[in-house]
Amino acid sequence: MTDPAAPADTPAALAPGPDQVRERLLTEVAALPGLPGVYRYFDAQGGVLYVGKARSLKKRVASYFQKDHGGTRIGHMVSRIVRMETTVVRTEAEALLLENNLIKTLNPKFNILFRDDKSYPYLKLQRHPFPRIAYYRGAVDRKHTYFGPYPGAWAVKETILLLQKAFKLRTCEDTVYANRSRPCLLYQIRRCSGPCVGLITPADYGRDVSNAERFLLGATDEVIGTLQTQMMAYSDALEFERAAEVRNQISALSRVLHQQSMEESSLTSVRDRDVDVLAVKVQGGRACVNLAMVRGGRHLGDRAYFPAHVEDATALTADEAEERSTALTVEQQVLEAFIAQHYLGVGPPGLLVLSCPVAPELLAALSEQTGSKITAQHQPREQRKLWLEMAEKGAQIALARLLAEEGSQRERTRALVEALDLVVEDLDALRIECFDISHTAGEATQASCVVYEGHAMRPADYRRFNIDGITGGDDYAAMRQVLQRRYAKVAEARSIAIKDGKLAGEMAADASNSVLPKALRLPDLVLVDGGRGQVSMAREVFTSLGLDLSLIIGVEKGEGRKVGLEELVFADGRDKVYLGHDSAALMLVAQIRDEAHRFAITGMRAKRASVRTGGSKLEDITGVGPKKRAKLLQRFGGIRGVAAASVDELCTVEGVSHDLAETIYRALR
Repeated sequence: MTDPAAPADTPAALAPGPDQVRERLLTEVAALPGLPGVYRYFDAQGGVLYVGKARSLKKRVASYFQKDHGGTRIGHMVSRIVRMETTVVRTEAEALLLENNLIKTLNPKFNILFRDDKSYPYLKLQRHPFPRIAYYRGAVDRKHTYFGPYPGAWAVKETILLLQKAFKLRTCEDTVYANRSRPCLLYQIRRCSGPCVGLITPADYGRDVSNAERFLLGATDEVIGTLQTQMMAYSDALEFERAAEVRNQISALSRVLHQQSMEESSLTSVRDRDVDVLAVKVQGGRACVNLAMVRGGRHLGDRAYFPAHVEDATALTADEAEERSTALTVEQQVLEAFIAQHYLGVGPPGLLVLSCPVAPELLAALSEQTGSKITAQHQPREQRKLWLEMAEKGAQIALARLLAEEGSQRERTRALVEALDLVVEDLDALRIECFDISHTAGEATQASCVVYEGHAMRPADYRRFNIDGITGGDDYAAMRQVLQRRYAKVAEARSIAIKDGKLAGEMAADASNSVLPKALRLPDLVLVDGGRGQVSMAREVFTSLGLDLSLIIGVEKGEGRKVGLEELVFADGRDKVYLGHDSAALMLVAQIRDEAHRFAITGMRAKRASVRTGGSKLEDITGVGPKKRAKLLQRFGGIRGVAAASVDELCTVEGVSHDLAETIYRALR
């Protein structure tokens, strides 16, 4: 691996010139081996520009610096490269896996990037004498059985509802199950067989669990055949009520299978039981990959993904296609990037149905990673063709919706910039941070900071701040504290940079200058939810930190606190501004303000619930069920009281033994 020539924060005055940088890079390129590997390019601020793989590092990297790319996107990127790093690997498959690991970790500016979405939900069959079915999101383990992943929560919940209707499996928590003395409402409406109070034998419940598992795995014909045999056996034994229950199970399953139009063609191939269908559409500089999932022969729905940096990245990856026999279309580049990033570390099903072909090397790398053969088909027939057509239609609709929404959001951003007469070099890079305070009568005070950038809210950049050391209900003090905590480090870093000569003149005055290191940047706008009082607090903080007051704007509620009558209050002394109830700029301000309020209040409620009940802490203690938890909280006035109680004091609660009191005491320490 090549070593960086200089640290990322080298002062501009001391940094080598472009000719020196190019000469050094060419020297490093000349020393590269003709072996497979991965290369990374960095800019002057240490940001990652691009991550690429190569069959021959020397040949591939040299093509960037030995050709004249002019004013193309490649030329623009090359002009920003100040250092590079390379890693040699044994095979192209290793290069592919390493490349996409680095892309997901480093988020380079010129690669096609898909959001790293590990939030797929599963249906969990929890190991227990009477297993429970549950919605689950997170890392899977070997303790329980998992089915999925599903494209969304709705798909899991629909499946759970089906299993309740057809097999009457329980969904209640183990703590609830262990403390039932009579069946719940689900038993009354025939959604549960009542194992909690012994209304079904372990053998019968186990048979229902087995049938449910086979159904989820796609063996629907086998399940229905088994149920029909069971129904006839009950009928022959004159157990007509039990036969009727089995008949109802068969009817429920038959209705679902009929509604699943995807399965009307009677899937006979085992390979068609688990399939991912991928369709890609490109339009207006944006792309959409629509992933439709088929599990157990059932079409579970689809989910659309929208990559970033499509235009820049496809220009670069198209240039890399020289190493392959044919040029890649934009659709192929996007699809290959999605497959590599999405299935890295997860593993796809055995069959992928695709809207365009992908490189055999990519499939070989995935097969090597998963240990099982992965095949792809891009010109399917019969049922698979229907799946692909639906996925393509879904991609087209999702992309059209995105383009319409982005056009609207961009116009809102432009309207706000014009209304406030902001000086913004790049409208697409405009960053707004908005703060709000939330509490209940002074309890569990929290502040939120939400971020709007690139014409969209950026949840990954949101932050919550716990507010302490103030009088309960003092929103002004809370606002002062959160702004101080958010911007003090930024102000200190900028002050040091100016002192050391890293910032001077216009660069020092421009808070959001894109050439600055990220740690030294301020947003283009700071919104606070409130009027003159909150703005006054913000002004005091920014004045003490030496920051630009013109960044601060308060959103003051209008007469009668009616939506659409808000006015903007400025910290630098400008007169208040009313944008108009139908103003696109006000719509954007209201959108950001409402998101800050939502984010603050949800955090406050969670904190308040934790302080008041500490439910999750007590529920996690073995032997503490709902009744004992309620008695403990009532006896000591909340979780804090329980945590402060001694072992002897805990023993005074009815039903709490000395051993359990010691367990509670240790758990809450």
